[in-house]
Amino acid sequence: MTKTEEIRPHQRTCPLCEGMCGIDVSVDGDQVTMVRPNKANVWSRGHICPKGTTLGDLHHDPDRLRTPMIREGTQWRAASWEEAFAHADRLARGVREKYGQSAFASFGGNMSGKGFASGRYMMLLYRLARFAQSYSSSSVDQLPKNVSSFLLYGNMWRIPIPDIDRTDLFVILGANPAESKGSIFSHRDVMGGIRDLRARGGRVVVLDPVRTRTAAAADQWVPLRPGSDAALLLGIVHVLFAENRVRLGHLSPLLSGVETLRDVAAAFPPERVADFCGVDASVIRRLALDIADARAAAIYGRIGTCTQSFGTLASWLVDAIAILTGNLDAPGGSMWSTQVAPHLDLAPPYASTGAVAGNPSRVRGVPAILGQYPASCLAEEIDTPGEGQIHALMTLGANPVLSVPGSARLDAALEQLDCMVSIDIYLNETTRHAHVIFPSPSLLEQPHWDIWAWPWALTSGGHYSPALFGEGHRPPEWQVMARIGAIMGGVDIPDLNALDDEFFGMMCDQAGVDRQVAFAALPTNGPERILDLCIRSGPFGDRFGAHPTGLSLADFKTAPDGILLGPAVPLGERAITTPTGRIELAHPHFLTDIPRLEAALDEPVPALVLVSRRQLRSLNSWMHNLNTLVKGKERCTLQIHGDDARALGLAHGDSCEVTSQGGIVTAPVEVTDDIMPGVVSLPHGWGHDREGARLDIARLHVGTNINELSPAEMIDAASGNAVLNGIPVAVRRLP
Repeated sequence: MTKTEEIRPHQRTCPLCEGMCGIDVSVDGDQVTMVRPNKANVWSRGHICPKGTTLGDLHHDPDRLRTPMIREGTQWRAASWEEAFAHADRLARGVREKYGQSAFASFGGNMSGKGFASGRYMMLLYRLARFAQSYSSSSVDQLPKNVSSFLLYGNMWRIPIPDIDRTDLFVILGANPAESKGSIFSHRDVMGGIRDLRARGGRVVVLDPVRTRTAAAADQWVPLRPGSDAALLLGIVHVLFAENRVRLGHLSPLLSGVETLRDVAAAFPPERVADFCGVDASVIRRLALDIADARAAAIYGRIGTCTQSFGTLASWLVDAIAILTGNLDAPGGSMWSTQVAPHLDLAPPYASTGAVAGNPSRVRGVPAILGQYPASCLAEEIDTPGEGQIHALMTLGANPVLSVPGSARLDAALEQLDCMVSIDIYLNETTRHAHVIFPSPSLLEQPHWDIWAWPWALTSGGHYSPALFGEGHRPPEWQVMARIGAIMGGVDIPDLNALDDEFFGMMCDQAGVDRQVAFAALPTNGPERILDLCIRSGPFGDRFGAHPTGLSLADFKTAPDGILLGPAVPLGERAITTPTGRIELAHPHFLTDIPRLEAALDEPVPALVLVSRRQLRSLNSWMHNLNTLVKGKERCTLQIHGDDARALGLAHGDSCEVTSQGGIVTAPVEVTDDIMPGVVSLPHGWGHDREGARLDIARLHVGTNINELSPAEMIDAASGNAVLNGIPVAVRRLP
């Protein structure tokens, strides 16, 4: 092989977020020499963000774990895979013998679904592990949207996506795609799409307490008091009914509860909610009429609408307005994707016939929602003695010490565990408490086909990325997942391949594919045959020969720049899987939370409240160990409006102390008029000062952990989601 052949670029998809940017990765031997945008990629067409260019830095990071690690006291040592499995098994057996299976719990993070094998074998691990309590980053991120989609449509992941390429009006609440690139919203370039929308005569309206970079690029920024989104949206619904602007469109035969929603909204005219929202009633009325009168309007609410006191109501009402104006399941409005490889349909994480609320938690008594407890309950379930106390925990691609409210208590509680097993690439602020860490393969050591981005894309397509490097002397990741699940669940697995065959066979049954046909065509165990099954049994697949012109994985392997198959089309009744077969627009779970919102309208407004913010160069907590992304000016600042700064005697660059019911932190001050008076903002994902974490670069850029201010008790009652926005705080200048 010539030197030129060695360093030729390899076409891949960046796996870090929903943007799915195509990249060219140049490799010289075992070294990544350059990562650049792939202009030929049919999806992204050369678009990229700063994080994608650092995949080589991430792969070569000297702090990235490459072998299993065992902790003995405060000391860590490398171990063989078999020794690590055996040590984890001994610890788990000890907990099971002393406390029973009710003492086992799990915490899954956002990155657990990004691995090629981990994303496809997560459900197998959980089935084997039989965890008594499950937690995840969902309840500090998007669980209200899962709840509203589950109740409205019968599927927690059937989340409508804004069709910005065909809309005339784009309304954004609590989202900042200029920093996130789109969250539960996959688009090749959201900000480019916004520019195109405006160029063709459309309008963009952003409702947010902060004039984000997204708001600055819009036609109109409406400053909105944190936590008031649901009230404002009910004001819009009120206007739609009062002004006879309701147009139900083709979904009308599928709707239940329209009249009930009208009766509820009658109590929320814009004049009643205006002061609570900090928005003039005339602005609310004008926005409602603009949505109703637009040829097509797309309404998008994201993390800011979820991480607040009324996150479920806000998530429900975003969709309700789309339904009432004929903009759901319609081009230019909000639509559902048609996936080439619908993996979640073959391994559904929660049955559509299940109850939204489950058993109450042991300590606080809050219910499990869609099978998991609020992440903010984890610390108390570990450090509070009694029957059912957690003594064993598995974490998967997660760093809850930085990401979960009440983080200081959780940090202390983790040290009390008798058995903690982590699957992660770093010894970080959370995994430093583990007894055993199993390293995940590098993102470049595994293939890629995104499970958690294509479901949110309104263009059907796919891109397969082969692994760039071998995984070395380690068992296949799917086997690691299966063995850890068996260890945590006390299950004996005499034959991993037979176990995998049964898991694969269940997916065949779910897809309506004959097992013998699938096994004959795909005999090799592992995640690649699951992907092939998903493609072949999907809407564009060959159905194992039944549709000879259909697709299989082989087609994508010969298309290094990807394949696109066209825009989304309306799905109608095919999208609705509720027990009644109808869209439950006024489900009782929504309605029982309305009195809580009404009571809040009459409560005094705190003088100062805290909101979180995203940053383009950060990915939650775990990319701060790459110098390319953290170098430069200080980014972990407390943003405050000039009026509030003057009243508190603060100047730009001062150090300040921020106090809440949850705790006290310090941060440098950034005075800006791009934020509402009465609101301050800190970024999330920082706080890299924990002793024992091995993150040498991150330690030089500690920042402030916003979750030390987030009270664990503050949750959205209808979903259990953490409240990260609208937290009352006090700020004072430090000498």
